[in-house]
Amino acid sequence: MSNPGSSPIPFRPEGCNAALVLADGSVFWGRGIGATGQAVGEVCFNTSMTGYQEIMTDPSYAGQIITFTFPHIGNVGANEEDVETTTPAARGLVIRTDITEPANYRASRHFDSWLKGQGLVGIAGIDTRRLTRRIRDKGPPNGIVVHAADGKIDIPALIEEAKAWPGLEGMDLAKEVTTRQTYQWDETRWVMGEGYGKLDKPRFNVVAVDYGAKRNILRMLASEGCKVTVVPATATAEDILRHKPDGIFLSNGPGDPAATGTYAVPVLRELIKKGQPIFGICLGHQLLALALGGTTQKMPAGHRGANHPVKDLETGKVEISSQNHGFVVMPESLPKDVKVTHVSLFDGTNEGLKVEGKPIFSVQYHPEASPGPQDSHYLFRRFADLMEKAK
Repeated sequence: MSNPGSSPIPFRPEGCNAALVLADGSVFWGRGIGATGQAVGEVCFNTSMTGYQEIMTDPSYAGQIITFTFPHIGNVGANEEDVETTTPAARGLVIRTDITEPANYRASRHFDSWLKGQGLVGIAGIDTRRLTRRIRDKGPPNGIVVHAADGKIDIPALIEEAKAWPGLEGMDLAKEVTTRQTYQWDETRWVMGEGYGKLDKPRFNVVAVDYGAKRNILRMLASEGCKVTVVPATATAEDILRHKPDGIFLSNGPGDPAATGTYAVPVLRELIKKGQPIFGICLGHQLLALALGGTTQKMPAGHRGANHPVKDLETGKVEISSQNHGFVVMPESLPKDVKVTHVSLFDGTNEGLKVEGKPIFSVQYHPEASPGPQDSHYLFRRFADLMEKAK
């Protein structure tokens, strides 16, 4: 249900009340899912086979329309536990087949019903393989997904709107998804038959800087005995240090790290001087690299999925990781005292670093998973060990 969009009035198959319109004029017709309306953003793809509810609620997807390459979306339904933030920041979604009926004991509602409740616009029935190849070969385009109940879709106007959207490069989105006020977190990891637990005997005091934090990251910290104080992305070094932390955590988040870095990097440089343990993930990794003197750049297609092999250069072990990032740290830009610790076995890009002689390290991927494999959970233990040694 797609065409290159060279015609000002592209052919529209019967029964289509939705479209994905790209800035280059490409039009993909389909059937609307979720809420009616339209949303503009960067069109990316995710290769995960499950965890779509966690993906849609990951704040790192702010400003993006997510294409799911796995065709069967909806089979586990939706529930109130598998969310990574209360207000999804993703713009919309694209899938191949219609949303399937839920067939999981944890499902409390249909995925389409959940999408409507969250105001998320989506489209089903398009050739996601063709769209994914287009993103892989030419990079993630700006686009608009529209679901019109009455079937009225103005393609030329949507093309112009997609062209006018500025794109993620140079865009600071951390301020849009960060917490507005400081709060405490003590919920621990989910256990089958028990649900989420609660930390009752904290061993460490951690301040987490929220650039768009996923809840499961905070749960992983709490499960390692960390009493977590979450502060906004714009918190100053004084704001952070007044909580007397044993360690500082830098969360994941959306947007261009260089844009967020205009206010985050000066703060991180002050914190680095204090010599306390610091652990960064995803955007936190990129911001830490910038603070150490490195640079970042936008990737041709980005890494998004739960099957990315990463090699730990210090142990020689390969872990399958969960990833979601469109920018990357340039290893050649890092100073001599900063060592590359992890690399992608897909394309050789940087996946981790540490500062020699200091308890400071970070990774590009998501060791908390949710969704994804648990191979990288050891990194939270590594952070706890650093805090233990620093006491």
